[in-house]
Amino acid sequence: MPNILIIEDDAAFCKMLQRFLTKHHYQVQTSFTAPDAKAKFSETSFDVVLTDLRLPDYDGIQLLTDIKKVSPKTQVILMTGYAEVGSAVKAMKKGAYDYISKPFTPDEIVMVIDNALKAMSAQDDRPVETRVPTEKNTPISTSGSIIVGTSDASRNLEEYINLVAPTDMSVLITGESGTGKEVTARAIHDRSKRKDFNFIAVDCGAIPRELATSEFFGHIKGSFTGAVEDKIGNFEAANGGTLFLDEVGNLSYENQIQLLRALQERKIKRVGSTKEIKVNVRIITATNEDLGEAVEKGTFREDLFHRLNEFSVQLPSLEDRFEDLVLFAEHFLEKANRSLDRNVDRFSNEVWVAFKQYHWPGNLRELQNVIKRSVLLTAGDEVALGALPKEVRKPSGKKTVATHFSKSEFEKDRIIKALKRTNFNKSEAAKLLQVTRKTLYNRINHYKLDL
Repeated sequence: MPNILIIEDDAAFCKMLQRFLTKHHYQVQTSFTAPDAKAKFSETSFDVVLTDLRLPDYDGIQLLTDIKKVSPKTQVILMTGYAEVGSAVKAMKKGAYDYISKPFTPDEIVMVIDNALKAMSAQDDRPVETRVPTEKNTPISTSGSIIVGTSDASRNLEEYINLVAPTDMSVLITGESGTGKEVTARAIHDRSKRKDFNFIAVDCGAIPRELATSEFFGHIKGSFTGAVEDKIGNFEAANGGTLFLDEVGNLSYENQIQLLRALQERKIKRVGSTKEIKVNVRIITATNEDLGEAVEKGTFREDLFHRLNEFSVQLPSLEDRFEDLVLFAEHFLEKANRSLDRNVDRFSNEVWVAFKQYHWPGNLRELQNVIKRSVLLTAGDEVALGALPKEVRKPSGKKTVATHFSKSEFEKDRIIKALKRTNFNKSEAAKLLQVTRKTLYNRINHYKLDL
């Protein structure tokens, strides 16, 4: 019989949950304080610990750490309020199995406990702290370069990356500006057989036309004015690895011909040299233009387009994976703290509201920049609304590139998408939207959704 410890300072709620779980054939003990819980934990081996993240006498994250030190295999499930989602995500990175938002239904808590027990059984003798979190609420970092969210768009992207990465196919990455094309390209490289070789990124839009040949293929000393020494080009630098060409649509027609020849022959010549150099390079390209349309206009070579487009990946906008906003925001908060040597722990409730009302036309890049700026302007441990740029604090009524409907229509659309994704399970949809079931029901009634 699984052994469970409930840590909850609300005695009535704690006892009610104990009675319910006991009826479902769990062996359950309760603690109303952290010291009592630690005493019981030192005497008894528990399979699962259910703990409130916010305890009056102890920090919930520290309690998680204490539990893991004593018993790494114990699965810890956090019971949280809406405003604590960010803290719960941090706790999961430190080894918590999952979190469940209050209020929750009896069926929901049983499902989470059963999943935790199954995960523990599957681990065999592996320490829990080596587990890579893969639950639906957890951001997953792959090779330190990409965050995988919970939305359908994010999961489809992850599936495509895993599918094409082990091959040597050329990949064309498309999508709006700021959606993370280079990050995606690096993730493909990191999961490929070329991962131990160089990943070379080139911004084709930043290379002067007259220097593009030298940048790609290198040159020898004296081959042109300014060539004061021999130079290795990007193809040679990426030999054995991956060459990422961002904004490839900006290449001149002449440079397109040179690139096509290098890809076909797998040989290059440095400017001013007659010696051919063999190269083994995988090409990943990216653009926010419609290259198919450029081919029709005659500004981009059709044969090169097909050579680069052996496999295409369309990156979703942040609006298309709005369910992942919390995960991305927490990730960028950690990144900003490291970059600026700060220790900002969280965002205020008002900031979360502003984040979810804004439509992020600049996508992930804009979100990252806004968070880094807000961390710089924050003196304490919580980002307040005043640290955000005006356009995020008070979105204008004007439609942006990424926005074609009003706030109410946007919210309505998100609710419908969440319900469809969960097969119209309102409890699961509420968790995806990170609101209470009561709030979801109220919004469904407000919008008169006949579901």
